[in-house]
Amino acid sequence: MTSLRRNDYDVVVVGSGVAGLATALGLAGLCRVAVVTGTTLGCGSTSWAQGGLAAALGPDDSAALHTADTMSAGAGFGDLAATQVLAEAAPTSLAELLRIGTRLDRDPAGRLALTREGGHSIRRVVHAGGDASGAEVSRALTAAVRRDDIDVFEHADVREVLTSPAGAATGITFWGVDGVLTTVRAATVVLATGGVGGLFAASTNPPEVRGSGLGLALRAGAALVDLEFIQFHPTALDLDGTTGQVPLITEALRGEGAVLRDERGRSVMAGRHPLADLAPRDVVARRIDAVRSAGGRVWLDATGVADVAHRFPTVVTSCRAHGIDPAREPIPVAPAQHFLCGGVRTDTWGATDVPQLFAVGETAATGVHGANRLASNSLVEGLVFGRRVATRIALNLPTASAPSTRTTSSSRAVEVDQPSLGQIRQTLHRAAGIRRTGAGLATAASELTSGAGNEWLAAAAIVAAAAERRESRGCHWRDDHPAASNLWQGRRVVVRLGADGRPVASTESTEQHHSSLGRTA
Repeated sequence: MTSLRRNDYDVVVVGSGVAGLATALGLAGLCRVAVVTGTTLGCGSTSWAQGGLAAALGPDDSAALHTADTMSAGAGFGDLAATQVLAEAAPTSLAELLRIGTRLDRDPAGRLALTREGGHSIRRVVHAGGDASGAEVSRALTAAVRRDDIDVFEHADVREVLTSPAGAATGITFWGVDGVLTTVRAATVVLATGGVGGLFAASTNPPEVRGSGLGLALRAGAALVDLEFIQFHPTALDLDGTTGQVPLITEALRGEGAVLRDERGRSVMAGRHPLADLAPRDVVARRIDAVRSAGGRVWLDATGVADVAHRFPTVVTSCRAHGIDPAREPIPVAPAQHFLCGGVRTDTWGATDVPQLFAVGETAATGVHGANRLASNSLVEGLVFGRRVATRIALNLPTASAPSTRTTSSSRAVEVDQPSLGQIRQTLHRAAGIRRTGAGLATAASELTSGAGNEWLAAAAIVAAAAERRESRGCHWRDDHPAASNLWQGRRVVVRLGADGRPVASTESTEQHHSSLGRTA
């Protein structure tokens, strides 16, 4: 962990994925900024992303078309204004990546190579290293942060967002690897802690990503929204029940002609959706789940994809490690938890309803993803909104009035009545997976009745939100309410911390979404 070089900061960013690093870089040189991360810098979910970055770069593309595809994939539930912000700023974000030295794939003419993925009506996805986009983006951003001499605290377990008597964020506390509790005072706090994959039995995310930002935000007084919309990627490597982090089989393979087949070699998506294998992820994931629930298995046949080993080295390496050669045989696939479409409620500048507390990236819910995220919008979202958060903070930098940073010698506290992480994972896998029921969610809620810690809060909040939305929409599917209901159109599920310390879900209209955000202390 980096030694403390200053007594306090103007801004502390919690998380070091694409969104957190983009925010920190946007503030570098303008104020005193620190990054606090639970891993080694640059080793979060971003580095595992195989998908690319969606941006309207082609002559036949436009921000309007990108917006339309994003809204369609989100089952019509996305926030139009936020989606337009994303689509219009995406090309500039890619230009900024190139400026800091990111190596993006190019075609023989030297132009950025554009590919197509599920839900996109046109080729607009830029990759790096074929299927190693996240790793390259993370490398470039991490190098830029180190060049700008931004203070970084690694392997930190952040436990609390500190607030003033007026309710504004004033810093954080974290446990270091040395078992010492450290308090970092800052005039502004930015949560960029990623998603919730580590709370599920099988996920494409690293196990350290466990929804801590959701718990931190709840404890600070912020609201969470859209937590029921959890995306399951349809094609993770199926390793006969293996749990934990499972290898992702990128959607770009299907964009290049790979086909999902059943045990008899029949296409499992033919006739199921106009886009067939390139249908939105929720549609494909439910179809694969249905085949598996009936006792079958599904394979991704990429044997017809030209030069697959060169173009998709990450996938091929993962498969060969398990004795599978994608160039010669189909790849066994199954859905796995992949992305949180909701999160901490924010406006389009990252402001939450707690003064001086911002959220960005997968931790945040701007409304861009609606009920289901469009492929390759996540890295771009982190870049676009990370820059916007930095801009908003820089325009209104407050004067830090908190005491100097202090370090105490307290030993790590033992959290009592805390369900084990293994119990939480099994509970969410069983009750809050691809298919849900009211009875299953009620049982899950009873299993999570008491606990402590940010991970428990995040899990209980997910269950409460999924139980509250009694319809099926996007990647939230209720077997007991299998249709989208007009009664729920335009209604958002909001989770807040109740008086008893448990998450409580309620509904409000989407018009209320930004009504209380962006306040200052």
